Amino acid sequence: MTDIGVAVLGVGVMGADHVERLATRITGARVAVIADPVRAQAEQVAGAVPGCRVVSDPLDAIADPEVHAVLIASPGAAHEKQLLACLEQRRPVLCEKPLTTDVATSLEVAVREAALGLRLVQVGFMRRFDDEYIALKALMDSGKLGLPLVLHCIHRNVSPPPGFDSSMVIRDSLVHEVDVTRFLFGEEIDSVEIITPAPNPAAPHGVLDPQIALLRTVSGRHVDVELFVSAGVGYEVRAELVAQHGSAMIGLDSGTVSPRTLRNWGSRVTPGFRERFAAAYDTELQRWVDAVRAGADTGDYTDGPGAWDGYAAAAVCAAGVESLHSGGPVRVQLADRPSRLGR
Repeated sequence: MTDIGVAVLGVGVMGADHVERLATRITGARVAVIADPVRAQAEQVAGAVPGCRVVSDPLDAIADPEVHAVLIASPGAAHEKQLLACLEQRRPVLCEKPLTTDVATSLEVAVREAALGLRLVQVGFMRRFDDEYIALKALMDSGKLGLPLVLHCIHRNVSPPPGFDSSMVIRDSLVHEVDVTRFLFGEEIDSVEIITPAPNPAAPHGVLDPQIALLRTVSGRHVDVELFVSAGVGYEVRAELVAQHGSAMIGLDSGTVSPRTLRNWGSRVTPGFRERFAAAYDTELQRWVDAVRAGADTGDYTDGPGAWDGYAAAAVCAAGVESLHSGGPVRVQLADRPSRLGR
C-alpha cells in the first residue's frame, strides 16, 4: 500500500508538532492537507511539507479525496463536529484529548461509531505508548508483585497557560491520570473526590492549585493524584504502584529519589510534556498509521484508546468537577457500553 494521506486539523503547538513528526519520523504516511482558522499559520506549517495543501474548511479537509485518515488537534469545542464528519466519511481519526468538551457529546460519538461496526476513533492518551508506563503495566500483569493495591501519582507543571481555571486542573491534567488508572488496572473508576489544600501563592488569581484527587475503582483500588499546575520547577509526572509483594515507581528523571527545588533541580527536570513524552508521541503516531494501513482488511483502524475511553475519561472528569464544587466524593455515572463497540 502507498503512503496514506493525512489531514491535520489545527496546527497550533500540538498540531504543528504532529505535522513535523508525520513528515520526518513516521513511515507510511504523508501530510496531504492542513486546515486551521489562522491561514498564515497553516501556510507556514504546510510550507515545510512537500506537496501539502491548505484548505479553509476542516470538513472539506476530511472529505478530500487525497485524505485517508484525519488527525484532530483543533480546540476541544470543534471536536464533536469534526469527529462526526470523520465517522460519516468512514475516516480513521486520531483525536487529541478531549474527545469532546462534555459527557453527552462524547457518548454520542462512541454510540455513532459503534453503530458503524468499525473502530475508527483513537484518542490521544499518549501515556499508553510511553515505555515506562508500558513496563509498569507489564509488571502488574505478570503477577510478580502480587495483587496491585494502591497507585500514587504526581502531575506537576511549571505554570498554567492564560485563562486556566480550577476546573481545568481536572479536565486538562487529571484526565491523563484517569486514563492511566483505567489502562493499568483494566477497570472503570467508580468515584472521585477532589481535595483543595492551601493554594500556592504563585498560582493565578482564583485558581485552586494544588489539588488532590482521590479515585476509587469499581473493585476498590485506591489512586491518589497530586495535581500542581503552578509548581515553577518543571514538568514532573511520576507514578508509584504499591502491591501485595512490593512496589515500583516510574517517572524519576534522575533515577534517584531526592528533594526537588527550583535551585538544585530546575536544570535537570524535564521542562514540558512535549519533551517528556516525545518518544511516546512518536510511537503513538507510528502505531496509528500502521493500524490505519492494516485496517482496510480488518475494519479496526486504531491501536490505542478509543471512543469509549474518551467518553469514560470525560465522565470521570465531570464527576471530579462536581466534587470540586461540592467538597465531597462523587460517583461516576457511566452509560451502558454500546454492544457493537470494539475492545
